[in-house]
Amino acid sequence: MEETTHDLIVLGSGLAGLRAALEAARTSKGELDIAIISKVQLMRSHSVCAEGGTAAVMRLEEGDSLELHAWDTVRGSDFLADQDAVMRFVEESPKEIIQLEHWGIPWSRRPDGRIAQRAFGGHSFDRAVLAQDKTGFFEMQTLYDTLQKYAQVTRYDECYVTSILIEGGSFRGVTAWDLTSGDFFVVRGKALIIATGGACRMFGFTTYSLTATGDGMAMAYRAGLPLKDMEFVQFHPTGLVPSGILITEACRGEGGYLVNSQGERFMQKYAPTRMETAPRDIVSRSEITEILEGRGFPGPDGLDYVHLDLRHLGTDKINERLPMIREITIKVVFIDPIYEPIPVRPAAHYFMGGIHVDIDGATQVEGIWAAGEAACVSVHGANRLGANSTAECLVWGKITGEKAANYAKRQKALPQITKERIREEEALLFGSFHRDGGENLYAIRKELQRVMDRDVAVFRTGDGLKRALQKIKDLKEQAQHISIRDRSRVYNTDLLAALEVRNLLDLAEVIVAGGLARTEFRGAHARRDFPQRDDVNWLKHTLAYWTPEGPRLDYIPVTITMWKPVERKY
Repeated sequence: MEETTHDLIVLGSGLAGLRAALEAARTSKGELDIAIISKVQLMRSHSVCAEGGTAAVMRLEEGDSLELHAWDTVRGSDFLADQDAVMRFVEESPKEIIQLEHWGIPWSRRPDGRIAQRAFGGHSFDRAVLAQDKTGFFEMQTLYDTLQKYAQVTRYDECYVTSILIEGGSFRGVTAWDLTSGDFFVVRGKALIIATGGACRMFGFTTYSLTATGDGMAMAYRAGLPLKDMEFVQFHPTGLVPSGILITEACRGEGGYLVNSQGERFMQKYAPTRMETAPRDIVSRSEITEILEGRGFPGPDGLDYVHLDLRHLGTDKINERLPMIREITIKVVFIDPIYEPIPVRPAAHYFMGGIHVDIDGATQVEGIWAAGEAACVSVHGANRLGANSTAECLVWGKITGEKAANYAKRQKALPQITKERIREEEALLFGSFHRDGGENLYAIRKELQRVMDRDVAVFRTGDGLKRALQKIKDLKEQAQHISIRDRSRVYNTDLLAALEVRNLLDLAEVIVAGGLARTEFRGAHARRDFPQRDDVNWLKHTLAYWTPEGPRLDYIPVTITMWKPVERKY
């Protein structure tokens, strides 16, 4: 069994992970040994799929302001966002845009040469900074390129971390399985930043990559860290039918229409002021309402849809501002948006919840921080505005990178880990080879996705959530009897899938339990049986703690500094 050491470990190589590692390297000035551990190769993280833009206040002289961005974010969150965190977010985001500019990102430009911005849902000013419709890819590439300057950063590509080791209330290290060699090893470290992204692969129809299985959140949860506000799952209004591939909100920001089977721009009925650029929860509910009331188009496997019409934008604008969307639709569904509308419906897209952290991204365990979608700081509350996610990854990637690096520099010695603990983790990982159960892990995963799509989607009811919770508990029991047919250690995708399914089941149970307890309608948590927001009883964050019987729920207040909750209209 190999053992290695690093001062600081960054778990995850998406936007938040790369930004954290980069800031830690800059802060430490060569004093720290930093590791990035990722189950994929760098530049294969899901962040490259972010398309439309990154929100930041860049036009004070044209009428935008930090307070306006903060207000849009708080109102969009249905008043569940912590307002001190929101103000820090809007203050830091423009600095990240300029920093990326200095590192060489090819931002799209206005005719006068200044950085371009476009409209996004829920924003009252055009503040989504863009690089065509490949913003996440270019941000990732810029961070990756800049990281090459720092020799003290070691990469562990295609290594799956199996556990976070905590002893005596502080971080000790992680155990990992090298997919390329089959080796099991331990990494001791002084500090950890968890930046592993979301878990939307528990849904069948989703915009997310196959790797988005919530590994960091699930490991933190089982290690004793609470998860916050997990019942709030965002559905993006425009997932491409039938694949679920993201069709960026930038399509609507550039002026695209949503049209039902009767040829109507139906958003007039639901958000007459903002129309297609209303917040995502409102647009998604509007689409599903149209479909349920018979004004959608029939789709495959029950995936009825509405149309996203870009034809009026013209060839030049589509090719300049939305070239990847045109490429995707031509290659995947053989539709050219210059001539035909695109079939879309809401798809699982983002977790507003995550590992409970404070305004600096610090968890309740000494030496552990979290950033990006894996964390809940809480900036997004009950509903995230488009283009705020990539900005959050950059802002709290920087913050956690700096904080964790300074913490690691203060620690005199690396912590020790008992060999018995490491052997236990290795036996837990490869012990499944010796189980000869009759359950099929892929059938379990498919059934989980079916249940989540049916009962935990855009609209929810108490009866549906109860049914889903019982089914998830049954699936967790079945998962104890999975048979791993492949007994090798190198690139064992059966074993990897089994680990991911365990994580998805644990997180799904937290989502459903939290949603069942929250008897109100707030943001993306749309309870048909409780159709009103209840600020008297539910203006609070949910915390979920792991127990053998299932999640134990607790609650903490929302931080309100400037704006009291009001009715949310668009």
